[in-house]
Amino acid sequence: MTSQAHVSTPSTELAPPIRLSVWNWLRTQLFSSPFNTLLTILSVWLLFATVPAMVDWFLISSTVTAKTSQECREVTGACWSMIVEKHRLILFGVYPYEEQWRPLLATLILLGVIILSGVRRFWNISLLFLWIAALSSVAVLMWGGVFGLTYVENSRWGGLPLTLILSTFGIALAFPLGVLLALGRRSKMPAIKTLCVVYIELIRGVPLISLLFMSAVMLPLFLPEGITIDKLLRAQVAIILFAAAYMAETVRGGLQAIPKGQFEGADSLGLTYWQQMRLIVLPQALKIVIPPLVGLFIALFKDTSLVVIIGIFDLTQAAKAALVDQAWRGFSVEVYIFISAIYFLFCYSMSKYSQSLEKRLATEHQR
Repeated sequence: MTSQAHVSTPSTELAPPIRLSVWNWLRTQLFSSPFNTLLTILSVWLLFATVPAMVDWFLISSTVTAKTSQECREVTGACWSMIVEKHRLILFGVYPYEEQWRPLLATLILLGVIILSGVRRFWNISLLFLWIAALSSVAVLMWGGVFGLTYVENSRWGGLPLTLILSTFGIALAFPLGVLLALGRRSKMPAIKTLCVVYIELIRGVPLISLLFMSAVMLPLFLPEGITIDKLLRAQVAIILFAAAYMAETVRGGLQAIPKGQFEGADSLGLTYWQQMRLIVLPQALKIVIPPLVGLFIALFKDTSLVVIIGIFDLTQAAKAALVDQAWRGFSVEVYIFISAIYFLFCYSMSKYSQSLEKRLATEHQR
């Protein structure tokens, strides 16, 4: 009779994880060395010195019910009553007061189509028609002159709607131009490559302020007599040309990161140059450069405030106009905090969306 042998195997149970106590975590993260200990103490001191005072100024001692600036000066905190009193001037500039529902509706339409553009299931040809309809509606609302709306010249546009219009058109038109410039710089045709290189290096070699000055002051001097171009349009063109040069270099970096085998594989399939770019190369290149591209979008959104130097009533200029009122002088801090919060909200939203887009488009194996 045979007996069955019992083979002992080593235990495969994992050791329980080591749980650090609160003190061990503090010691390893905040007090691991004399230098880190000093930084921790200084940081805690700075927080105790600033946070309570800021909370008191922003919330506890602030007021939103004061009727005059004199009442505001009697409180020790922020005077948010200034924002309540001047919010329409800050948000809509010198647009006719009784017609300010129109820029408000135009802003909501722009924000709505931008949000829908971030939803992946809308990434089809219908999105193009949606943008055309939205931009047409914005133009009708802002200009008027049709459907019983009073005509308002664009010299009276201002505030948040104008900032959104400049940044939206700037991003929407600079992006495809930047892609074409990047492809042109990598072209094997010397004439096209030279033109793209000269344009990119020339535009990137000067600040945006100089381009805005040239569009406002120099460009009219070169136009034939009797022909004028609107100041807002000139500023918009300058912003587009400036942003496209930087986007071109960013996209070119993504194109250079694509392995040569992708191009060879596309050639083996018999695809034309534009089919290769549209179906294989550009989708991969743009996915690689999402972070720097979004950084450029955020910078462009903030750089629209520079149009103030040529007299365009953007959000920053509208805030400065609100401070001119003698009855509310001395509360510029509250006004600039308010518009800073608006800029931060838009820029932070773009940043968070880019992070979520990177995760959705990630195809590499996680390590």
